[in-house]
Formats: sequence, C-alpha cells, structure tokens
Amino acid sequence: MRKLLIANRGEIARRIIRSARAREIATVAVYSEIDARSLHVADADEAIAIGPAPARQSYLDAGKVVEAATASGADAIHPGYGFLSENAEFAEAVMDAGLIWVGPAPDTLRSMGDKDRARRIAASAGVPVVPGSPRIETGSKVDLEALAREVGFPLLVKSSAGGGGIGMRRVDSYDRLADTVSATASMAEKSFGDGTVFLERFVPRARHVEIQVFGFGNGEAIHLFERDCSLQRRFQKVIEESPAPKFTEKLRADMTAAAVALCRATKYAGAGTVEFILDVKTEEFFFLEMNTRIQVEHPVTEMVTGRDLVGMQLDFARGALFSVDQAAIESSGHAVQCRLYAENPSKSFMPSPGTLNRFKLPAPDLTLRVDCGYREGDMVSPHYDPMIAKIIAHGADRETACRRAIAALKEIEVEGIATNRDFLLACLESTAFRAGEVHTGFIEEHKSGLLAATVAIP
Repeated sequence: MRKLLIANRGEIARRIIRSARAREIATVAVYSEIDARSLHVADADEAIAIGPAPARQSYLDAGKVVEAATASGADAIHPGYGFLSENAEFAEAVMDAGLIWVGPAPDTLRSMGDKDRARRIAASAGVPVVPGSPRIETGSKVDLEALAREVGFPLLVKSSAGGGGIGMRRVDSYDRLADTVSATASMAEKSFGDGTVFLERFVPRARHVEIQVFGFGNGEAIHLFERDCSLQRRFQKVIEESPAPKFTEKLRADMTAAAVALCRATKYAGAGTVEFILDVKTEEFFFLEMNTRIQVEHPVTEMVTGRDLVGMQLDFARGALFSVDQAAIESSGHAVQCRLYAENPSKSFMPSPGTLNRFKLPAPDLTLRVDCGYREGDMVSPHYDPMIAKIIAHGADRETACRRAIAALKEIEVEGIATNRDFLLACLESTAFRAGEVHTGFIEEHKSGLLAATVAIP
C-alpha cells in the first residue's frame, strides 16, 4: 500500500490521513464542490473533485470514487464510516479495479449489513438475540397482528437495511402497527433502496453497549473491551464512554465472549463493532447489530487501550505481518466522548447549518483529544451530517474524565450557528449521569431538566 484514497470527508477523513501518514502512505482526498476548501482536502497529499454537494452525486457515487482512485494512482481505498463504508457492491467494485479494500469482505458486508440476516447468523453462533419477526417484504400479505403478538409490545419496526437510527420506529399498540410498518418500509425504500422491514421487541429500560472487535479473517478475533453508548436522542448517539459504568466483570466477560464468537463464526476480517441491548432490570443482553466499519465513537476505545484502530485496519489490509494476542489488550482509566453538533436544542434539535464566524476549540493534550473537520470561517453544509467535532476526554477514573470533558466543553466558542454544547454540559453535569444511571431513554426522561439547564439559542 503506497497511496490511499479516503472515500469520505470531514473529521474521519482527517483521522485516516493521520494513521496513513504515520505509515508513510500517501493520501488522496475526494471532495464535493462545497467541500473544496475543507480541512481534509488541505491535509491530504492530493485531492480530486467528484461532483456537486448532494452526497448521491459525489460521496455516494461509487463509480466516481473508484475513477478518482484509478486516476490518482492510488492502490487502496478506505471508506471511513457512513456513505459507502458498508456497501458490498462498492467494496466489490474497488476490488474488481485491482485496488485494496480497507474493510471486511463484501460477503460479510452483505450478510451483516442486512439486520434480519445478521440476527439469524448471530443466533446460529449462540449469541442471544432480541425476539423478533421474520422479514416482511414490501407489499406482502402477512398477519401483522399475529407477528406483533409473538414479539410483544412495545416493539420497533426496523428497516432490514437501515443503520444509525434511520428506518426505526416504536409502536406501542395494534392500532398504529400497520401504518408504521407502511411508513417505515417507504422510508427504507427511499433511503436504502430496500423496503423490507421486521419487528423487534423494544426493551423500555435498556442500555446500548457495544464491543469493539478485530478479526483476522481466519476464524480468530480479539476484542478491545466495551463502550457504553446509551445517551441517545432519537436513536442517535450523543455521548459515549469506556469502560461502561456499573458494568460487572462477569457481564463484560460474557458480552465480549459473545462478540468474539460471532466474529469467529463469520471469519470476520478487520475492525468492527458488535452492538448489544442490555436490559437494565434483568442484566440480560441481546445482539442488536454489527457495524462492519470503524465507528464514530472509536476514539474512546483508542484512549483507554492505547491502540490505533485505523492503523490496525491499514496494517491488516496491506498484509503487514502482525498479530495481537488478547492478553496484550489492556484498558486503562476512563474515556468520555461528546459529539458537538450544529443543531439547536431550543428548537427540537433542528440542524443549524451556516458559517462558523467564530470557532474556538480547546487545545488537545495527554488527557484530551479533539477530532474535527472544520475551522473558523468554514461553512457547515445542510447536505451532510451536522456533527462538527468530537471532544474525547481521558482520566484515571470516570469522575476525572467527566470533569475534563466539562472543562473542555466550556472552552468551546462558536458564533454564526447554534450548537448542542450547553446541552452536552447539562448531560455531563446531571446528577443521574454522574451516578452512572445511564440508559437509552435517559435524554427523554430528563429532557425538561436538561433543556432548562441549556442556554436558549435564538
């Protein structure tokens, strides 16, 4: 691997460039017209324009991305997260062009990217799975009420091909079931080109815990401990941390063993994340899905383990001889990541695109990492995800990490757009969060108090 094209933008593109540069691998950025002056373009050794701002005409256009790689002389492509990162057809197109694909095999992407199929694979590997229904094909005549009775209320209607909280809706009774299935299928068809859905039991008081894994493609795999991603808003993560608070060693051992068993059963290759729902009352855990890519929240794992996950991806993809023994993976201290979004909490968290007239972030040090794709004067486009930075704090324990994150957030200065900075501070400073009483309904349960503690943004 001599030259790597990064099929992404923003902070994750910059993150990949750092690990590539440390390995003396030249980098090529791609960019849409609106991103021509972006930081990831400036950071890369070369940059190639691939189309207009809408993602489908640029970052989601597999043909343009592969053409750019070929034209630049790149011999490898890293997809980052989002966009084409879990697209099996794109991975195949990369490999058919004679390029190195930095990611799992296309068959793995295809199998694990389909939530219904992934559930069946997990169950066959002995991993506990949330009770759910078979796949419901678009337009098929099925007895939805019978399926719902078997699954139980409350339940989620989920897109088989969805991800990141998209194509997922809660239903509490039969009277809303048919309409919700229809609406979710329609959304899934428009978003993913696949309108199939399934029903899955919703655990009302649950935690979202995921295990970072790395497989070697031969049935061997390791884990790099867990992350708690329970603080979510509309199924989108807001704050992540590692280790998970109030997590017993037995639970950690059982959950990591299940994640590794799934990787072994599928001969998983590369970095991935196995996500679980943990019932707060019973401490039972169930497989949720597997993300076959690097995660937005991977920095918290890097902070506590000292491992470069993107570097491991690159080394594995280029055939570097390395093996990592499970016993060599250790976790030290505690890390907390806060996602800084261009959004207005005072207006139902609506996205707040615009120009960063003032943009000051805290200086990183040994206890603080800042991953960002913007600088003062840049425009936050309405065409892409509104996340503008990730603030990752590390401390000897959870309380120390939280205090460091709070201090860092208070240093942030933004003018020109609204952000969720004060809302993040309200979450971190809340009594329940500091006590480790986290669950997926935390923000909804405490929303009035959290918003009251948030400075209103016009």
